[in-house]
Amino acid sequence: MRTRQLLPAGQRGQLRLVPSPSAASIIFRSLSFFALLVVSSAFVLAKDAARNTNLWSLKALVRPEIPRGVCSSTNPIDAFIGEACRDKRLSPLSQADKLTWLRRVTFDLIGLPPSVEEQEEFLRDSSAEAVDKTVDRLLVSEQYGVQYGRHWLDVLRYTDRDEDMPSAPGIHLWRDWVISALNKDLPYDEFVRAQICGNRAAKRRFISALGFLTPVEPRPEDLFALGFLARGATSTMNTDQQLAMSAVETLSSAFLGMTVGCAKCHDHFYDPIAQTDYYSMKALFDPLVLRRVELATVQEVFAQGRAVEQHESRLGALAEKMRRFIAPYHDRLYDERLSLLPDDVQAAIRKPEKERTGREQKIADDYYPVLRIDPPKIKEVMSVEEVKQYEEYLNQIKELKAPEPLPAFWTVEEDAKRAAETNYVLTTGDPTRPTLSKPVQPGYPFAQKKPEFREGRRETFADWLTAPENPLFSRVAVNRIWQWHFGDGLHRTSSDFGTLGGAPIQPKLLDWLAGEFIAQKYSMKWLHRLIVTSETYRRASSGPADRERANSRIDPDNRLLWKSPLRRLDAEPIRDALLVVAGRLDLTVGGKSFEDGKGDGESNRRAAYMSRGYLAYANAMPDYLQTFDAEDGRMACPRRNQTVTAPQALFMMNNELVEDASGQFAERLKKEAGGDVTTAVTLGFRIALGRPPSDAERTKALDYVQGDLARVKGLAWLLLNMDEFLYVR
Repeated sequence: MRTRQLLPAGQRGQLRLVPSPSAASIIFRSLSFFALLVVSSAFVLAKDAARNTNLWSLKALVRPEIPRGVCSSTNPIDAFIGEACRDKRLSPLSQADKLTWLRRVTFDLIGLPPSVEEQEEFLRDSSAEAVDKTVDRLLVSEQYGVQYGRHWLDVLRYTDRDEDMPSAPGIHLWRDWVISALNKDLPYDEFVRAQICGNRAAKRRFISALGFLTPVEPRPEDLFALGFLARGATSTMNTDQQLAMSAVETLSSAFLGMTVGCAKCHDHFYDPIAQTDYYSMKALFDPLVLRRVELATVQEVFAQGRAVEQHESRLGALAEKMRRFIAPYHDRLYDERLSLLPDDVQAAIRKPEKERTGREQKIADDYYPVLRIDPPKIKEVMSVEEVKQYEEYLNQIKELKAPEPLPAFWTVEEDAKRAAETNYVLTTGDPTRPTLSKPVQPGYPFAQKKPEFREGRRETFADWLTAPENPLFSRVAVNRIWQWHFGDGLHRTSSDFGTLGGAPIQPKLLDWLAGEFIAQKYSMKWLHRLIVTSETYRRASSGPADRERANSRIDPDNRLLWKSPLRRLDAEPIRDALLVVAGRLDLTVGGKSFEDGKGDGESNRRAAYMSRGYLAYANAMPDYLQTFDAEDGRMACPRRNQTVTAPQALFMMNNELVEDASGQFAERLKKEAGGDVTTAVTLGFRIALGRPPSDAERTKALDYVQGDLARVKGLAWLLLNMDEFLYVR
């Protein structure tokens, strides 16, 4: 469609046909105007939010009274849940049977299935203390730290490798520190403080017996806790300031439950966090740079020196032998190429390097790629026998392995020069373009008064963060641990306690747990014990159909936990369980991560030690972990997805790991059953599913096996492919 356009006076009398605005351009302009309006409104909302501190999560923590007379349980969790269910007229399901609870709590606390012996022992114990004794046994296991270390490291962005991550070589020592700290039940405030300051102590000075004021020295192993900060750096001198930015974004979401990272380029749209808050918090970490710490003994250092000398000597001898062998072919090809170049270029290149002028050196450098003779070209002019000899020399060089590097760890330290620099808002987030008109002082959002950094920037921040008066600190922690037990937190968005996160479903229970967590000196094992011994946790996941229908009409999402939620196992426990049934899981705690698929003894270790990460040029994340929703550590993961996909089913049906586990499981059943088919069937269910088969299941299994022990492998495969193997009821 065309329209007429009126021309200027000098061109009057003429008509010009011009295109009319298309529908698409009109829509685009309208949308652009609308987007501008939305952005403008968002900035207005952001300014309003920055003045609004009425968030429920920022209000002072006040422990509510425990409801009375709503249930027979003495566990306060049941009292709060019971009151909520009563008010909503919900009828909670009865307790799960003993073996169902045992499998649930064993996977929950240590990430492994209960053994047949553990099942028998629990069934025999009819005392009132049976549950408590089981929980205590699980919490003192070293495997508890492996299970919950995996949860925490998801939140804290652990990875074995990432693009431009200098701290990668020793980063596993941070993972091992986390696991060790959890096994020791290091109080949560010390757990957090050590990863920020490298010193778990809250009191940094003490008066000695002689009356001297003496600093509290950090615990030696807490050096490794600083891997948390080192992980975020992309250069040793932190020139791009990624270490500080990573610290702000991960710390705020993990321990404060606030998305301070959203204020990097503008005031937060919804929460009371200004852009200056982000950069004030970033200034706490701006002075940090990486420092490499050698972990070898003096003897190991000297031994390494001798090994390097021997390696260089052997390598030099082989390289010289190779050089003499290929010299005639290399020189011939080199001369042929050089002769094709202009005379002045040849003259410059043939001159000894020290005699060349600057111009001639540039010519030699420019033509170096043209004259370089690559091995394939050399092999083209060799005879068959000479090629064999050449490849033999090459293999000798490749097989000569360099000595393993000395163990080292990248930690962080403050650089005095950087500490003296002024910090600025980076309006675009680019460190090379600071907004010089907006200097900032170190600080943090939600502080009640301006902090004084007499004891250090990070130390002062850690004191405020972990203080009992900080309402966010304990609320976020207990909610996160609750989520790991039930699948959902009492507050559903466990890393966002801001405006968009909404309100918790059980605010009184959340605050009671947070207050009691402080009173229990931040013992995470205390909290686990309280949760898993509650009647709420011990409920069945299914019950009478009429009761389930009635409850589902009132609370379809089971937010009030009238039944136990059905949950799929995470990637690591699934793989570990396969190795358990096969009888070959290595429970060694600590050490370097192993590469999946190598087929060596290391591959039998727990999957928490499986190397993971991200590289643009290679697959650094095992396919198996991706299939079952594990993250690669580039982003903080407060909660893993729980997908059900075709690749998961295909893995369980066809993967080599499952095939091998099925065969070894079958051999184990035949051996432990003494050749008796009926015993083998029952034992198979007990090992794989944590329960004996029903009469119908036993009959079907025996019909399948038909008395032939050779068919037990098929039965083993079938058990591993049952939904019940992958899910916890």
